[in-house]
Amino acid sequence: MYLITKWFGTFLCDKKSIKKKELFPNNEKAILDKLNKIQKNNILDEEIEISKNKKVFVCEKRLKKIGEYKPLDDFFKNFDILPEKFGYSNDFLQKITIKKTIESVEDDLSSKDFQIIQMVNSLEDLIQTSNLLYERLNCWEEINYSKEKIDPLIKSYDFVNNEIKNLEKIIQDDMIDIAPNISKVTGALIGAKLLSYSGGLKNLAMLPSSTIQVLGAEKALFRFKKEGGKPPKHGVIFQNSYINKSPYKIRGRIARVIASNISYAAKADAFTKRDISDLLINNMKSRIKDIRNL
Repeated sequence: MYLITKWFGTFLCDKKSIKKKELFPNNEKAILDKLNKIQKNNILDEEIEISKNKKVFVCEKRLKKIGEYKPLDDFFKNFDILPEKFGYSNDFLQKITIKKTIESVEDDLSSKDFQIIQMVNSLEDLIQTSNLLYERLNCWEEINYSKEKIDPLIKSYDFVNNEIKNLEKIIQDDMIDIAPNISKVTGALIGAKLLSYSGGLKNLAMLPSSTIQVLGAEKALFRFKKEGGKPPKHGVIFQNSYINKSPYKIRGRIARVIASNISYAAKADAFTKRDISDLLINNMKSRIKDIRNL
């Protein structure tokens, strides 16, 4: 028997026909709830009930606990179940799709990694402002001035630097919450910048380590592709002390090691939620030691 779940219900079929069905309630809220559970890889009560005490084949990974996973079986490609035969219209599907899209966008906008991206962008703006104020203060040092004339500038500079520290602390706390492995492997602030450059935790987890290695060095990379010369060895991960405190000639190899471990850390943070930081840190330290001893 084959277990198939559509947006409007779940069906138990043989090779020719539907043998049993569990239709979802014909209202938007109920179906959106089912779709959200499916999106989170949960097994629906209807799927458990309809397949109870039966050997079934499934084409979704989330259903592997209740059936044999056979995504390439021709049945799943050829057997069609039409919603209109069960009283569900395409207009109804369109309304649900629009609502689901709106919900997904709202969830993305409220997600912590998206908030971290905004905080990193704000942090960079504050740092730029601090640098501009510092340059202006240096200009004042070259002339005679009274304290009351420069005092507002000093207060602004101190205020901006204080807010930089506060924002860095918030970013660190949020990173430890959503990406503990990355935070421990390379530091919370570097990890946050990697999230910002990649567009989020899941995006970072899907990138190859070679791309992670040069995130933040896009201008240098494009210049290399256009004009030739030497490609960049590292991007934002250069801020990691293992790299920037190492001799120039081995920085590229150390950057590859760190990027590789960040890649594993990101996958654990995004998907398995397992703490593998000790394993990664020990591996990273061992490989860096070997590189330095060559």
